[in-house]
Amino acid sequence: MEQVMFFITALIALVGAVAMLISRNAVHSALFLLLNFGAIAVLFLLLLSPFLFVVQLTVYAGAIMVLFLFVVMLLGAERAEDEQDRIAWQRPLALVLGLVLLGQAIFVFAGQLGQVSPQITIDESFADPAKIGEVLFTTYLLPFQITGFILLIAIIGVVVLNQRARLKHQG
Repeated sequence: MEQVMFFITALIALVGAVAMLISRNAVHSALFLLLNFGAIAVLFLLLLSPFLFVVQLTVYAGAIMVLFLFVVMLLGAERAEDEQDRIAWQRPLALVLGLVLLGQAIFVFAGQLGQVSPQITIDESFADPAKIGEVLFTTYLLPFQITGFILLIAIIGVVVLNQRARLKHQG
């Protein structure tokens, strides 16, 4: 039963991700990303990790999505659908890279079919919030802080570029 739930949830996550990529409307893409985040949260729950499930929902599906939608609305990207692609080579490149990734996934999956998987033991402290916090703020403190700064700089850059564009159109 768990495998059936996993495959259904994984299928929903994949459909949400593909729909996010091919959607022409930026708001629709953000909503498909929200669907993907929700499916990933359920996958954490299937891994017996309720803490990561809640963090995925509150941080990613909640806070990050609000931030994404704020930036999309700030840029007015939902109104920029009529413009033509300025970089026409992106779609063929994305298609080729997607097919390569799909081929790799099929190759890895097909290689695993004939092998007997070893007995998996579950570490009970895997999803312990104290252990996650300890690793995050000791081993991965620098990458965690760099990620925060990159997100902050990206948001400031979006606001500055948007203000320049507004001033250019007004003047």
